[in-house]
Amino acid sequence: MTTGSGPSRRTVLSGTFALAAAAGLSGCSGTDGPTLSEGVMPSRFGVESARWRLAVPRTSQPRGLVVALHGLGGGADDAFGLGFGDAVERSRMALASVDGGRSYWHPRRDGTDTGALVREELIPTALEASGLAPSSRVVLLGWSMGGFGALLLASELGRTRVSGVVAASAALWQKGSETPAAAYDGRADFDRYSIFNRLDLLRGIPVRLDCGTSDPFISANRVLARRLPTAEAHFTSGGHDDDFWSGNVDAEMTWAAARS
Repeated sequence: MTTGSGPSRRTVLSGTFALAAAAGLSGCSGTDGPTLSEGVMPSRFGVESARWRLAVPRTSQPRGLVVALHGLGGGADDAFGLGFGDAVERSRMALASVDGGRSYWHPRRDGTDTGALVREELIPTALEASGLAPSSRVVLLGWSMGGFGALLLASELGRTRVSGVVAASAALWQKGSETPAAAYDGRADFDRYSIFNRLDLLRGIPVRLDCGTSDPFISANRVLARRLPTAEAHFTSGGHDDDFWSGNVDAEMTWAAARS
């Protein structure tokens, strides 16, 4: 709802694109590639100057929106570095990403909440910029920390907002005692946000799990596949690295398009 206390989202969005263009941050990847834009999210949820990127198919209206969540310590460029931006035109899916730092996409003790940044800022901004309805469902996609984040945000947004989840090499632990400090703020935080404690919230949402058989998270991903039997699991040769993630780009974007 727009009130008299400040500018509307559309006004802010238009201004963001204007600033991006003026700074040379908005453009395209050639005459046949998607239209590319980027900017900075409002400083909310304890996150300062988080940069976002967006790729929209140039040749047709997008079928839907893929929200890409990066791994630990990554940023908005990572999805494009892995090749997801190159698959936008082929899949007819818009692609949005944002800087998420190291906070595992959920509220943290230090006051940051990059999950809320995605839910309340990135998704509405990207839908509007892509020419999609505000009520459009999205596909959440991520790798490593972002694979966990995609599953977590899907459990929070539910079937009315999410048409599918792609979790690659999801960083999952079955016990709080196994987790590093970077992932959770103690046992209570683990219990609240562990994917294994949220399976009922994911049922009914199409889920694709990709993980390399040499990945340190393969065991937990196999357990998740067993406990969420409707998930489509692809456990193939590979490790926890860019080669594995980039090798699955086309398959994952095609899967996302089929569910949008």
